[in-house]
Amino acid sequence: MFEQVKDVSGKKQWKKVEVKLEDHVNVPKFPQGKSPEFYDECLSEYLSKIAMDQLPQSRPLWEIHLIKYPTSNAQGNIVFKLHHALGDGYSLMGALLSCLQRADNPEIPLTLPALNNTKTAESNNNNNNNISSFCRNLHGVVSGAVNTASDFVWSLLKSSVVEDDKTPIRSGEEGVEFRPITITTLVFSLQQIKQIKANLHVTINDVICGALFLGIRMYMKGTNQELMNAESTALVLLNTRNIGGYKSISEMVEPDADSPWGNQFAFLHVSVPELTVKEPINPLNFVLKARKLIKRKRNSAAVVLTGKLLDSLRKYRGPEVTAKYIHRTLKNTSMTISNLIGPMEQMALANHPVKGLYFMVVGIPQNLTITMVSYMGNLRVTVGTENGLIDAPKFKSCIQNAFDIIFKAALLSSPTLPETI
Repeated sequence: MFEQVKDVSGKKQWKKVEVKLEDHVNVPKFPQGKSPEFYDECLSEYLSKIAMDQLPQSRPLWEIHLIKYPTSNAQGNIVFKLHHALGDGYSLMGALLSCLQRADNPEIPLTLPALNNTKTAESNNNNNNNISSFCRNLHGVVSGAVNTASDFVWSLLKSSVVEDDKTPIRSGEEGVEFRPITITTLVFSLQQIKQIKANLHVTINDVICGALFLGIRMYMKGTNQELMNAESTALVLLNTRNIGGYKSISEMVEPDADSPWGNQFAFLHVSVPELTVKEPINPLNFVLKARKLIKRKRNSAAVVLTGKLLDSLRKYRGPEVTAKYIHRTLKNTSMTISNLIGPMEQMALANHPVKGLYFMVVGIPQNLTITMVSYMGNLRVTVGTENGLIDAPKFKSCIQNAFDIIFKAALLSSPTLPETI
């Protein structure tokens, strides 16, 4: 195992060290013979506690927590607590999948959802079509350049001087990363998400973002109607590797690996659409607004430039300066949204079937964090909310309600829109 230490010049380097498992594996003790609902509460409090605890700097930055009590959702829980210095979500998910097997047949590798790279064909049968195609391409290049400049400058401003408004989901106070949080989970059917996608001719990401944004605005309206449309920005974390799946640990640590181990991510600032004052709410508008926002962001290279900026900061200014830049970026926005792709089949760890899979980013200067991972035909959403500021059950209910009304409305309506890949 490796840990970071300072050399004689003060620079941090990775050093190989011996690992004492007893220092890293924790088995909490709860009262015996209680109900699953009792252990639900114990697990929630325990997660909040370990989310606040700092990992000791004197040993490798990881811990494993074994909760051997039956909750409402599982017979037991395993929590991997890992410092971001070890790697980003892609690296850590690749390492986790290297330790797991298919529950039905360990000899067969786990599979991930296929990425749809199909593109709409365009006709070029005559000169008019050629001219039209040239104009569209020229317009795309110009608008892409404008969007790139605008998005990158906006990203720089949001990482330095421009802050979101104070709202029911953002206090704007210092030190929120050290405050207790509540971690709750939701499960959405990927089949239902695909039904919405097919009916509205949008993407899965459009559906997910539309439901999250609508739920957030519904919560803000229900908490403080005057602030329901205050300026709120979601910081969407993106993997910058040009890959189509995960690699094993041995592949990622190779000297010239095309998908190297480490932190290789960038972020995208996405404004949360406003909620109209009209009654009743048209839930499909949030999906369509999300589609418009995401489509515009896709026609921009701001994410690439942000990734290059972070790489340059790490290379020329060091990890501390980079961490401060990311910290300031997080602090100025209202929430973080991050997602990972998980296996389609059920996994097993040491021959124990894995019923659910979730992840959460803790210790960041935000009052709200939303993460998602697909697993076994479901999208598993984890929500981290600051205690005392955000009503976790109410917030979860708003997100669930937003998805439900979007699903019902989508089954009754099919707007005429060009299909988006």
